[in-house]
Amino acid sequence: MARIFSGIQPTGIAHLGNYLGAIQNWVALQEGNEGIYCLVDLHAITVWQDPHALRAQTRTNAALLMACGIDPSRSILFHQSAVHAHARLAWIFNCVARFGWLNRMTQFKDKAGKDREAVSTGLFVYPNLMAADILAYHATEVPVGDDQSQHLELANDIAQKFNHDYETEFFPVIHPRIIGGTARIMSLRDGAKKMSKSDTSDQSRINLTDDNDTIAQKIRRAKTDPADLPDHPEKLEGRPEARNLVGIFAALADITQAEVLRLHGNQGFGHLKEQLTALVVEKLTPIREETNRLAADPTHIDTILQQGAARAAAIANPIVAEAERLVGMLPAA
Repeated sequence: MARIFSGIQPTGIAHLGNYLGAIQNWVALQEGNEGIYCLVDLHAITVWQDPHALRAQTRTNAALLMACGIDPSRSILFHQSAVHAHARLAWIFNCVARFGWLNRMTQFKDKAGKDREAVSTGLFVYPNLMAADILAYHATEVPVGDDQSQHLELANDIAQKFNHDYETEFFPVIHPRIIGGTARIMSLRDGAKKMSKSDTSDQSRINLTDDNDTIAQKIRRAKTDPADLPDHPEKLEGRPEARNLVGIFAALADITQAEVLRLHGNQGFGHLKEQLTALVVEKLTPIREETNRLAADPTHIDTILQQGAARAAAIANPIVAEAERLVGMLPAA
């Protein structure tokens, strides 16, 4: 049984890209593995968040994860800040990681842009906290997409340097868990950009809590190009918006893109969008309804997260206490 760790930021509302690219895989990984799933609110505040919104979105996204199939009785579901071991180990890793390593992180460069002098130092050391999230549990596998592979490599570099510096084999090697067929879902307004909670346009994404009319409107307005759909996936080259809609359809219907184009190729986008709307509505309606049911009782959600945090701390605290001992810290009172 592998110990698997993964997390999602509780900023905004989880969307279709989060579901198809990560959450449905987390649900599947509950079978035969020890799953630890975290709402990473410490990561969230590397960019300023409205405190009231962050609290509300943490609860809503917890409800969403459960509605999607994360079972708190089988897996550990909690919010990051409730387990202090994350922050304690992150500080040690801040001191182990090298400035040059962090300076090469492409995600930091992308997020900071031309104004890197003005971004928070938390955003710069974000990968160290990510490493601490995983290694505080001695997790050996992490489901990752292409955009996180560099951070995972850094986490292993940090673990290796810690082991070398303190002449130990304490931290294990982390292996990426690549899930076959994982969908990469792009923005409905720009097929070259990932669907994102941080996009300023709500029309760019389908939130898992969107009602049926909103879903239909967003898909109807999704950007396309003037040509008909092709009859083969190779002909989607250079047509990112068309590829995205075909990819979403394929992922939801659990068929190949070739099969989608066999059914809808050599036609305009109207019929595909109509059928895609029906698919999305069919998939998201039970998730939305269960989310609303759970969210109506925030005290229950808080209880589940607190119970998950206690289970997580029971694993992480001894591991981080040993890391602290190895670096020469006195035991806590």
